Amino acid sequence: MPKTKRPRKGSLQFWPRKRAKKSYPNIRVWNKKQENKLLGFIGYKVGMTHLHYISQNPNIKLKAETFSSATIIECPPLKPFSLRFYKKTDYGFQVITEILAKNLNKELERKIKMPKKQKDQIPEKYDYLKLLVYTQPRLTGIGKKKPEIIEIGLSGDLEFAKSLLNQNEIKIQDVFKENQYVDIHAITKGKGIQGPVKRFGVSLRQHKAEKGTRRVGSLGNWMAKTWRVAHAGQMGFFKRTEHNKLIFKISNENIAPKSGFHKYGSVKNDYVIIKGSVAGPKKRLIVMTEPIRDKKAFPVNIISIKK
Repeated sequence: MPKTKRPRKGSLQFWPRKRAKKSYPNIRVWNKKQENKLLGFIGYKVGMTHLHYISQNPNIKLKAETFSSATIIECPPLKPFSLRFYKKTDYGFQVITEILAKNLNKELERKIKMPKKQKDQIPEKYDYLKLLVYTQPRLTGIGKKKPEIIEIGLSGDLEFAKSLLNQNEIKIQDVFKENQYVDIHAITKGKGIQGPVKRFGVSLRQHKAEKGTRRVGSLGNWMAKTWRVAHAGQMGFFKRTEHNKLIFKISNENIAPKSGFHKYGSVKNDYVIIKGSVAGPKKRLIVMTEPIRDKKAFPVNIISIKK
């Protein structure tokens, strides 16, 4: 049989390949809007399904039924934790002050030491601010009680930020709408330490190879080992971002099968159906943000969704 040839796996743009510090990502860049808006939301990956839809793109003449895979993300309401005010210094952006929300859940004691009550002191000068929110995993069926605390960007004035801080809960419908694009930030599946064959797709050597069949043929110069050579190491559990993922539907209708989703259970809160796949295993925390790369979205008519 002919020997198939293909390029090595693993993009060299991702380096170093080491484990993420946490099981949920941190977002460094936010696409600010002109209107008052929260720029992101958090959910838990339920699993995948598939659906049939018809795109209303005017550039497509034949309106045919299209099949697509989709990912379901459960989005229980978020609760505000605090407002952080940042100021630019010679050493980067630093936190000036932080205003805490009034009603904080006792479940935060599982995550952090509860801060003492303080007076609301708004600084006169600051460069930008962010809203800290925490999740409510107890509302889901994943069997978790400890919440996660994540910073989310804001666009708008100070009065809007104060109104968010005073809200009891923030729902997914307040942030995103159907038929719009979002960026997905997640931590991929962790697969531990793997060899170069599985990690980079290096082809197996002949059975008469001198030092093993599942090793790289040449490591290059003896004196300087480059990181471009395929070595064994950590595979998976990396932070990855996917741009412009379409939101098919935002709903709270019953979508789970009778026995529940495999390795997840039933969906008890609002959920989002996103086109295509999403990084990470089931029950992994997913962060959805406003897209950095602008792309026009067209409405979609969903015909059927597999349960």
